[in-house]
Amino acid sequence: MLLALAILLVFQCVGEGIAFLSGWPIPGPVIGMLLLFASLLAWPRLHELLEQTATQLLRHLSLLFVPAGVGIIVAAASGRGQWLAIAVALVCSTLLTLAVTALVMQALAGNPKEPDDA
Repeated sequence: MLLALAILLVFQCVGEGIAFLSGWPIPGPVIGMLLLFASLLAWPRLHELLEQTATQLLRHLSLLFVPAGVGIIVAAASGRGQWLAIAVALVCSTLLTLAVTALVMQALAGNPKEPDDA
């Protein structure tokens, strides 16, 4: 298990290094995950080595969200008196996202051909 965790950490660190040195606007862990995916495709034996540890990490994934939840609760106190602005921003951004998604979908779908009446 320790070797598998070390392998995962190495891929994350390599991804962070590539992101830092290249200046790409892609997060380092995403680059590391892509490198890990390529390595898993190239060396299937690596899958056997990482499978048990990855399964255990996924089983306890909910624990990793606890610090984020605590941060949200702590930060909520600083939003006191700003709830109207936050609500307006949420509603407007949601409507804008729906509109842009509909326009993109319409542009990608094109105009369907009209069925011929017989």
